[in-house]
Amino acid sequence: MVPPSQASFLAFDFGLKRTGVATGNRLTRTATPQPTIRAEGDARWAPVQARIQEWQPDALVVGVPFHPDGAAHDNTRRAQRFARQLRARFGLPVYEVDERYSTTEAHAQGARDADAAAAAIILEQFLRGLS
Repeated sequence: MVPPSQASFLAFDFGLKRTGVATGNRLTRTATPQPTIRAEGDARWAPVQARIQEWQPDALVVGVPFHPDGAAHDNTRRAQRFARQLRARFGLPVYEVDERYSTTEAHAQGARDADAAAAAIILEQFLRGLS
């Protein structure tokens, strides 16, 4: 259950080399892609922190990929680890969203930055599920 006081969100489509980012809010239930973070390992934390400081979200959303049959794989665990690290580093609530096919959908929509578009798709899916 997401408390009504959480109205603004920053979403991440985690990747080893690129992490898509999107902002959105509960009122409009829409998300806007932001420039993708192009950094690996610990180098990604400074730009993540900068985005959190810039947008001041109430909570964070992380897309977690699964196989089509719902089974977990290596990237599932990596994204879940990223979500845990976000919680620990920034003290914000973090919600995980099943993001199967978000990148495929972003490509199908003709997105120039598929990672950012996928983050927006993930966030809009999350926002649609709020009551």
